[in-house]
Amino acid sequence: MASDGHEIAIPLITDPAAAGVSARSKAASYFALTKPRIIELLLITTVPSMVLAAGRWPGVWPVLATLIGGSLSAGGANALNNYVDRDIDQIMKRTRSRPLARHEVPPSNALVLGVALGVAGFAWLWATTNLLAATIATAALLFYVFVYTLKLKRTSTQNIVIGGAAGAAPTLVGWAAVTGSLDLPAWVLFLVVFYWTPPHFWALAIRYRDDYEKAGVPMLPVVAGVEATTRKMLLYTGLMVGISLLLVPVAGMRWIYLGAAIALGAWFLWDTWRVFRRPEDAMRLFTTSTVYLAALFGAVMLDVLVR
Repeated sequence: MASDGHEIAIPLITDPAAAGVSARSKAASYFALTKPRIIELLLITTVPSMVLAAGRWPGVWPVLATLIGGSLSAGGANALNNYVDRDIDQIMKRTRSRPLARHEVPPSNALVLGVALGVAGFAWLWATTNLLAATIATAALLFYVFVYTLKLKRTSTQNIVIGGAAGAAPTLVGWAAVTGSLDLPAWVLFLVVFYWTPPHFWALAIRYRDDYEKAGVPMLPVVAGVEATTRKMLLYTGLMVGISLLLVPVAGMRWIYLGAAIALGAWFLWDTWRVFRRPEDAMRLFTTSTVYLAALFGAVMLDVLVR
């Protein structure tokens, strides 16, 4: 009531639809912190590793439990990466739409979310699979945050090369979840993803070279130039293809996988060569590399399941 006796109208939000939209928008922002598209790519390598380790379909529950735990750990790592990189994400065109860069989520909340998801991932995997799988997933999270994000990303051109170990870890998590150990085929799968990572990410770095230069991130194309980068991309792609063929003698893979590994490897090498000749085709290679990884690991699973 005002002092002159007249009531003051206080506007109230009475539209439940508007409140619902706001809640959904906030939920979407928190979900985006986990980088779900990257999680999808990581999980693509987990299930085939489990199938190969078991020599058959390992069962719905073991697969589901491992995927849930892997998603929690990867989501936690990505949320923490968002927290650490929020300063440069605001500078780069490619990342300025991320939740923290747009101030949609308080940084402290992103930090809490990342830690909570990481702890939940460890606890879930330990409870539903085994301690080894939980330890590998958590070690990958810590490596990604402390070694790659906090140290290497801003100081070394080898950031993607060394940091790729974190992205390759789901192959080991999947294998360990089934066997409780790490055998030679698991390490071959790990190395395939490890050597796949540099040409995959350097293709993106070539496309957004100016972005990384502006943000002061020493990606290889920024420091060494595009030509030197594409030469190294050819080297890593060749190593990756060669290592992928090792699964035939090491894991007893048959003609389905062998044929796929040769055909897909030739395709990947050809598109890498195209980028060497025409760097403007870098994003085509980025797409090729994504399809390659999914198809190669799909061939691993198919080769086992049709025996």
